[in-house]
Amino acid sequence: MTIKNKVVIITGASSGIGEATAKLLAQNGAKVVLGARREDRLKALSDEIGDNASYRVTDVTKYDDVKALIQLAQEQYGKIDVLYNNAGVMPQGFLREGNLAGSQRMLDINIMGVLHGITAVLPAMEAQKDGLIITTDSVAGHVVYPASAVYNGTKFAVRAIMEGLRQEEKKFGIRSTIISPGAVATELINSVDNKAIEDAIRGLFDKENKDSMDSLSASDVANAVLYAIDQPKHVSVSEVLIRPTGQEV
Repeated sequence: MTIKNKVVIITGASSGIGEATAKLLAQNGAKVVLGARREDRLKALSDEIGDNASYRVTDVTKYDDVKALIQLAQEQYGKIDVLYNNAGVMPQGFLREGNLAGSQRMLDINIMGVLHGITAVLPAMEAQKDGLIITTDSVAGHVVYPASAVYNGTKFAVRAIMEGLRQEEKKFGIRSTIISPGAVATELINSVDNKAIEDAIRGLFDKENKDSMDSLSASDVANAVLYAIDQPKHVSVSEVLIRPTGQEV
């Protein structure tokens, strides 16, 4: 596999898709550099993976944090093959409710967090004339539905930013990929911040529905990330759209 010995930085690595991806990539020979806010989770994951993992506490809303994570990878391995912008939140609610604080937090993490990663890593990738930047988008970046307009907006923005990145950076050999999952059973649900909507979403992931066609696991999405990374340099996977079989939208 072409992934062996690649250096992969992952934000939002302490749980869910980020954690599952870190484990899968390391199992296939990659060196993973992990960033997230919860140090206890990062340390436990790094210890579990072993020599192929390192970590730094990282808040993606703070550019200096993200830049320091990039520098850690450079100092430790001398190169960066992949940056996976995976951190995100999903507050839900109707626009008339006026949850401006939740909306601002979502903009800061879902959009600015991605821009911080891109800005911090591009100098290194341009210098080496190689690199892949992946971002977790969502089916919500392809459709719009009630009580999710702002979240949809952040994910539509990510699609536009990543396509602009592809067009601007292809001359440096830098590729871009968005991974757009449908319903995934992860801790992202904890950020919904609306009890009625949260309860409805949790209904998809309860024990009775575990083997249904209504949700993906974090490992399902990690497999899509592995596929995008494990391609030769002349192949650019611009997008992977992955839904549970039973999902309607």
